[in-house]
Amino acid sequence: MEDPIRRALTRHRTKRGTLVVEEPPNEALVLVVKFGIGMTALLCVLEVAHMVIFQSFNSEIFAAITGLSGTITGIFVGQKT
Repeated sequence: MEDPIRRALTRHRTKRGTLVVEEPPNEALVLVVKFGIGMTALLCVLEVAHMVIFQSFNSEIFAAITGLSGTITGIFVGQKT
């Protein structure tokens, strides 16, 4: 099975009417996106642990989650256009 992140970042270009050319993403880009998704997941777990242990919301962790999510979304949108 093909990597879903690599498939999502692959560009499809139409040339001469119906011929579709696939441009694979750069390997460094794929690794950065995977790292960003992993870090977002770990920060979500950290935020939940903080809320369970201290019964309070940590705005700094949430800001990091929001920043990483926005960056990853921007990468996907920018790569597809």
